[in-house]
Amino acid sequence: MKREILLGVAAGVFFFASISGLNPLPALLFGFLLYLLYETGGLRIIRRQLGGSGQEVKNQVTFQQIGGQAAAKKELLEALEFMKDGNKAAALGIRPLKGILLAGPPGTGKTLLAKAAATYTDAVFLAAAGSEFIEMYAGVGAQRVRSLFQRAREAGRREGRSNAVIFIDEIDVLGSKRGQYQGHMEYDQTLNQLLTEMDGMKSTDGVRVLVVGATNREDMLDPALLRPGRFDRLVRVELPDQEGRLQILKLHTANKPLAPDVDLKQIARETFGFSGAHLESLANEAAILALRENAAQIGQRHFLEAIDKVSLGEKLDRRPQKEELWRVAVHEVGHAVVSEAFRPGSVASLTITSRGQALGYMRQVPEDDYYLYTESYLRGQLRILLAGMAAEEVLLGNRSTGAQGDLEQAISTVKKMVAAGMSSLGIVSVADLPAGELQGAIRDILNEEKAEARRIMTEKKELVLSLARELLEKERLAGEELRARLQDGHEPAYPAEAADQTGVLAS
Repeated sequence: MKREILLGVAAGVFFFASISGLNPLPALLFGFLLYLLYETGGLRIIRRQLGGSGQEVKNQVTFQQIGGQAAAKKELLEALEFMKDGNKAAALGIRPLKGILLAGPPGTGKTLLAKAAATYTDAVFLAAAGSEFIEMYAGVGAQRVRSLFQRAREAGRREGRSNAVIFIDEIDVLGSKRGQYQGHMEYDQTLNQLLTEMDGMKSTDGVRVLVVGATNREDMLDPALLRPGRFDRLVRVELPDQEGRLQILKLHTANKPLAPDVDLKQIARETFGFSGAHLESLANEAAILALRENAAQIGQRHFLEAIDKVSLGEKLDRRPQKEELWRVAVHEVGHAVVSEAFRPGSVASLTITSRGQALGYMRQVPEDDYYLYTESYLRGQLRILLAGMAAEEVLLGNRSTGAQGDLEQAISTVKKMVAAGMSSLGIVSVADLPAGELQGAIRDILNEEKAEARRIMTEKKELVLSLARELLEKERLAGEELRARLQDGHEPAYPAEAADQTGVLAS
């Protein structure tokens, strides 16, 4: 039907132009091009390029479905109460919040919190990424910002809702500090338009709009974006603590058949530093491992192996030479023995199985989540890091490049100690220290802790050799097995001949 109407209009234009003495070909050519654009979807593409950033998302995410972020949820809920009960807020003279910034590491649940905010306030939810607003064409980004706010209000009126939430992920791309892109003013124009739209938001518009931004680089944001009246609240979304990790694990395992031996508290304890995304992946990987074995339930061993997989990657097919495996075994046992001497019960497992970039590794279990570290604790950690190198020196007579990663971590730790006044230099400004003095302070602390690690290796040389032979045979030792052997104290459970078969000397 539309084609017939267009043909009729074209014929009418042609006839009118003919009797008027005008050339109808330009008009017909222009009409033909518009017809082609319409038929091929070109007009829709152009409209989307000019103002199609962000899409309305139907979601039913609630705050009860988000674990491990009690503080962030509490602060966010308080801010949303102003939006949910506008009359009560107005009676107290409270200005509705215009923006809330969620800042924290990747994978901590910032997007989920924004969706839960929309559900809680019964608001329409539009989501966009900061990169969607930036184009090489001048004015396109600003137009997209205007279109996004307009569509949020239209969606609210269409669905009969008084609230709308606009979520902009990675807002640091859109809201980075002005003036740093000297050859490309499009960034600044787009940010200026966002600032203007947030200034123009009023509670009397019929639909209250709340902008929720998410970033893990808040230091890159323009100060004008962070001032009161735009992003009024900064909500920290940090990595979950042990109790938070337990809550998240319970949420992600609720739909999974768990074996009776599964101890989620132990898993939460062993996953220090994991984000919510890591824990979701952990539960999923444990289920995949159970599927590989055709197991009906997910056991504790599946979760423990999944921790290693999420942390370091899948097991690799590469198989080092026997001499290399023996060196790796000695190295990892050195770490484990010093770790148990410094803090009993700290070793979760050690293995010579290759994962990612690691030929072997020793995984520790933190006693609790720490946010402040004493000098004695940091020196103990240095001793553990240097114990692998010390074990190679004492038992094998030389070092290897396998200690490179340990040394990098140790040097980073010592730099923090120097900055905190825990070195012989006293309280200093690290940035103003001559390079030679800083290197000297680092060297002194590392040599002190390495000497202590060597002392332990020398005292327990036979026990370390015996444990290394056992690890070489089994490829993996659980923390409980290691502690049983350390408490037993006498050797050899695995005689020297077991190591001699690898082609290297055991002493």
